[in-house]
Amino acid sequence: MLSKTCEYGIRAMLFVAQQSSKGKKAGIREIATNVEAPEPFIAKILQNLGKKKLVQSAKGPNGGFFLDEQGLNQSLADIVAAIDGDKIFSGCGLGLSNCSDQKPCPIHFQFKQIRDDLQTLLMDAKLGQFNFQLENQLAYLKRN
Repeated sequence: MLSKTCEYGIRAMLFVAQQSSKGKKAGIREIATNVEAPEPFIAKILQNLGKKKLVQSAKGPNGGFFLDEQGLNQSLADIVAAIDGDKIFSGCGLGLSNCSDQKPCPIHFQFKQIRDDLQTLLMDAKLGQFNFQLENQLAYLKRN
């Protein structure tokens, strides 16, 4: 349901949140390695998220990407909307432009429930809330 760009963006932001909670900034190479994504792709994603004020960055030898307290309270839905737009939360499951409750596609009502549940899940999921799971290896950002 999410684009590859969005998947990488969420994983990168979760890693940045984890590092930020330790008072550290994360560099592109470190982020890319820890979320198994190509460096140039992660750089572009984080640059775009920085322009949208979802992540902060600092230049120089101690630079990198980081989140402040407000950033740690951002939802995963904020990231999805910034990268993929909000169509995932309002669009038709079959991609029809005129699908609605009054003129539904064959899967409209079932997909609407899934779409609403996904939006609730992503809105309730805050970047900083996963740090404990990641630190204690109860959840992972890499396949291995």
